Amino acid sequence: SAVMSSRFTDVEFQSAWRELDEPQLEGGWELFVEAMGVTIYRLLDKGSQLYEYKVFGVLATTAELCADVYMDLAYRKHWDKYVKELYEKDFSGQTAIYWEVKYPFPLSNRDYVYVRERRDLDVDGRKISVIMARSAPEVPCAELSGVLRVKDYKQSVALESDGGSGTKVFLNYFDNPGGSIPTWLVNWAAKTGVPGFLTEMQKACSKYSDYCEKNRKSTAE
Repeated sequence: SAVMSSRFTDVEFQSAWRELDEPQLEGGWELFVEAMGVTIYRLLDKGSQLYEYKVFGVLATTAELCADVYMDLAYRKHWDKYVKELYEKDFSGQTAIYWEVKYPFPLSNRDYVYVRERRDLDVDGRKISVIMARSAPEVPCAELSGVLRVKDYKQSVALESDGGSGTKVFLNYFDNPGGSIPTWLVNWAAKTGVPGFLTEMQKACSKYSDYCEKNRKSTAE
């Protein structure tokens, strides 16, 4: 059976969780927005003229639950209203994830083909979950007509208990949809989308055990 080969280095995992201790903001990162307990920084990518983002916040849920919910694709499809398709699949011997995101008219939907890896690390007794993802253009998955394929996508997430019942979250992402998406739209999506996503994520965490219970019942019947 196909496996998702590790395309991520130890160093990448390490630099993700280090941001929880000390945000790495030298080299042009600017404060973009602070809202709902979430702080977002951005960095202009000179080539594409698009921004890469770093997000710092705290979710009112445990880190382990947060990581499990983040990884559960079927559940994401259930709670995230922007997901049209989301599944892991074997593409000619390479395992990858296919994700189609709904966009409002008149914009085209976008889709992604990407690989990801989760590692639950023990850093001197600290339990930290890190999840890395990046687009995998080498995976043979045909583009759909009317859907914009995002060929350059990367995301990393680091999650650790805040010492109480919450989770410290670090999220880093870059998404280059190619084509001529107006900058204002990209910025608007980041400004509203990210804090909104974290709020939805928190709600999803609180309902996860019910969802799993229902699923267990329906598969048992």
